[in-house]
Amino acid sequence: MLHGSCRPGFEAVRDAFAGNFEEGDLGASCAVTVDGELVVDLWGGHRDLARRTPWERDTLVNLWSTTKMLSALCVLMLHDREALSVDEPVARYWPEFAAGGKEGVLVRHVLGHTAGLPVFDEPVDDLAVFDWEGCCARLAAQAPRWTPGDGSGYHAETQGWLLGELVRRVDGRSLGHFFREEVAEPLEIDLHIGLDDREFHRVADVAALRAQPNEPVHSDLRALADSSSLRSAALVNTAAWRRAELPASNGHGNARSVALAMVPLANGGQAGGRALLSPATLERAFEVQTDGVDRMTGRHFKLGMGYGLHGEHTPLGVNDRTLWWAGWGGSMCVVDTENRLSVCYAMNRMLGDGDLRAPKVIFAAHRAQARGG
Repeated sequence: MLHGSCRPGFEAVRDAFAGNFEEGDLGASCAVTVDGELVVDLWGGHRDLARRTPWERDTLVNLWSTTKMLSALCVLMLHDREALSVDEPVARYWPEFAAGGKEGVLVRHVLGHTAGLPVFDEPVDDLAVFDWEGCCARLAAQAPRWTPGDGSGYHAETQGWLLGELVRRVDGRSLGHFFREEVAEPLEIDLHIGLDDREFHRVADVAALRAQPNEPVHSDLRALADSSSLRSAALVNTAAWRRAELPASNGHGNARSVALAMVPLANGGQAGGRALLSPATLERAFEVQTDGVDRMTGRHFKLGMGYGLHGEHTPLGVNDRTLWWAGWGGSMCVVDTENRLSVCYAMNRMLGDGDLRAPKVIFAAHRAQARGG
């Protein structure tokens, strides 16, 4: 049974979302904004595999790499404020980072997954990912695996420490705190990078495709030879994971909160009567950093600054003014700046290749908007 609201004209989104449950989805939410207003806000299913606890309006779930869209927004905001420049070397703000021949790694290389630091040189165990200073020191010391800027290699986990440390160096706050104080609280969005213990009771447990405690979290990265960037599926449901700030992978929210957080991108930098980005900075997100086969995943990505771009190999939009990214197992958000639309799907049951739950919702939203819904 679905709950929430759906504006007339967007019934196709509701039908697509309902169809996911008819095909066995566990628990999920979907949301659409147009011109900054929620036109679809739906949720349904259950928070647990036993199907005893219903998914509520305020249920939160781990968003996996959809979190990267939030982190990129923070960095673009700091660029807009001239606290940093995406065209400057990372080492300008983080001097230790110059080690290993990384003097030429630019901030935009990190945003576009072209920095050459997709994994740690030496494997780290699950507990090590909670050692912020240790992880940043490892990345600062190692050499890039290819010439920075020369194609992408998905920085599945490492982008979080790299961008997060940049934010900390130039702003003084952690990226999670910056996001909370500069985005979530002003816009009244229930979205977190680093969850307070008092909110744990609202979190839906993640259900892996094969409920095995040691299943790799990033199973879509089959081409990844270095196991140092793989985490066990059991880790995501621990208090330590929920409490930590991992700006590449552990944002906690729901479809409503993510879609609302992307309103500044959809609406020319404006949200809730506030200017979070200038039009000029928003335009920087569309600058192509790479358009080719990714070294780590073996997939063809067209990447801007912090976001995937619409292209032949990732046709997730209806025009070239589309920004997107997705999380392991199925969460996804797409922003159409031409039509001032954002749409998100977030769930707790993880699926692998061929998962069409989010695309069905997203393309239903595109069709509804095109019909004047």
